Formats: sequence, structure tokens, C-alpha cells
Amino acid sequence: MTSPDIAAPRNNWTRAEIEALFDLPFAELVFRAASVHRAFFEPTEIQLSQLLSVKTGGCVEDCGYCSQSAHFDTGLKATKLMEPEAVVAQAARAKAGGAQRFCMGAAWRDLKDRDLPKLEAMISGVKALGLETCATLGMLEPHQAVALREAGLDYYNHNLDTAPEDYARVISTRTYQDRLDTLEHVRAAGMSVCCGGIVGMGESREARAGLLHALATLPAHPESLPVNALVPIPGTPLGMSPPLDGLEFVRTVAVARIVCPKSVVRLSAGRDGMSRELQALCFLAGANSMFIGGKLLTTALPGQDEDAQLLADLGMRPMAPAPELSPVQ
Repeated sequence: MTSPDIAAPRNNWTRAEIEALFDLPFAELVFRAASVHRAFFEPTEIQLSQLLSVKTGGCVEDCGYCSQSAHFDTGLKATKLMEPEAVVAQAARAKAGGAQRFCMGAAWRDLKDRDLPKLEAMISGVKALGLETCATLGMLEPHQAVALREAGLDYYNHNLDTAPEDYARVISTRTYQDRLDTLEHVRAAGMSVCCGGIVGMGESREARAGLLHALATLPAHPESLPVNALVPIPGTPLGMSPPLDGLEFVRTVAVARIVCPKSVVRLSAGRDGMSRELQALCFLAGANSMFIGGKLLTTALPGQDEDAQLLADLGMRPMAPAPELSPVQ
């Protein structure tokens, strides 16, 4: 008999249903998530992504987890937007190192039209290498989303961070609705959505359920769903947050897989602090992407050799590219 969880994606999940998933016995939850994963993906395949900070620091936002905020003294030096040629060269090195998807991040509250030409050149140059392209550039206006898509951007990342009711504790300079509006502009422009959140910020399990409820009840599920574990940064308001229990992190991954069954669930920030065994549990629970390259914006990731050994030991291989995103031959 087919499990009730293995079905077409739903957008009518209730908070109570999602909280009930979190409360399942661990083995039962992971089994359900693994079953859903196998219904929609090849379980031994994983997408390898690399993220480059193309403009670091000096951000006017006050996100309580972020080293790049100008509100906090974290010792991070602000930089200007990189030149497109330098970004494309980095992307070429990433591809040579095994990356299939290249993400570009800028520490901005919102994108300014004056920066569009450089960004368009970056995106088209990276796309020409045969890599999937993704960017996270803050809030977008509709015409900016269209311009990015026309330049060849496949995905736009704009995380919800946490549950709606927990949001004001984390950030005050942007509303939840601002984030939803940008997602709507991305969809309207014809791009795929990369949207997830951060756990381990001192939130309750109910807030983690609330984040996944917000994602699962979007008009369309994100094609890409990053699950970040907070990397505490000294000098930030959330820098003293206690670490999230590893099994609770796996539960979050598993519930994300069940409620957004066709999303690529991304093991993102915080992986450098995870054991090999914890990462393996995340893959078993439905994570099928990870960031590589030794660095994620300003935080550390495991090295290339370490990642290659982990995947070899687990018998995992790079994911085949999505046909609709494959480069034109």
C-alpha cells in the first residue's frame, strides 16, 4: 500500500499536521521522509552547489544572525561588487572542482538598477559555462526579476528565515510580506524559487514547524529549499544561540522533504560543524544537495577532499542536470 505521504505535492498543509510529523518517533519520521524522497528522486544522487559572495558586508539590514550587517561589529570588511570577469573565473574553478550549480550572493537590502549591467554580465557568463545559475541579491522589483531571468538566471534565492510569528525576533528592517512579495516577483518573471530558512537561532520546534508550514503553503513549493544551521557569529545578536541538537536538525530536514516532496532540499550553512554521520542521516532523511568549495559566503564548509571522501563512502554521485536548465548545445 502506498503511504499517504507519497502523493502529489499539497499546498494545504496545516500547522497541526506539520507539528505532528515533528512529533513522530525518529525512525518512523526518517522512514517516511526516505520513502517520499525515493518517490521523486534517485536517492543516491546529490546536487553539488557552490556559493560566492560577489559583494560582501556593509548591509543595512539587521538580520540577527548575519556577520555582514553594518549594525554589528563582527570584524568583517565590506567590499564592492566584484567585476564580472572575476566572478566567471571563480565559477570556472568551481565547475572544475565538481560544482553543478553556481550561486552569487550580494549583501544588500535590495537590488539597485545601477548594478544590473554587472550582474547580467556575471549571470550570462556563468550560464555560458554550463552551470545552473542562482543569485541572492535582496529584495527585487518586478522589472529587475525579468532582467535577471533574461540574463540567464535559473533560480533566485530569498529565504523566509523563520516562522512568521518568530520573524520580528530575528530582523526588524524588512517584513515577512516584503519577502513574500519578492518571491511573487521571481515567480512572475519565470524563474525558479530557492527559499528556505535557518534553524538553531533559539527558536522553538513550533517555530520550525511554522517555517515549513509557510513554505509548504506557498502558491507553489520552492524548487530549491535550503535548510541552514545557524553558524553563531560573535558580535551578532544571535551569536550566543545554543546549538541545535543534531537529531532535531535531521527531523527538520525530514519534515521539509515530506511537505515539499519535489523540492531539492539543500544541506546548507553549518555543515562544517556536522559529523559525517549526521550528514549521512540528513541525506537519508531526504536532503539531496549540498554546498561545496570550502566556504559559504563568509562561513566555513568542509574541504573538497573531505566531501569527495564522504560521498564515495556513502556511494553517492552527482545529480543529473534538470533537462529544462541544461545549456543549449
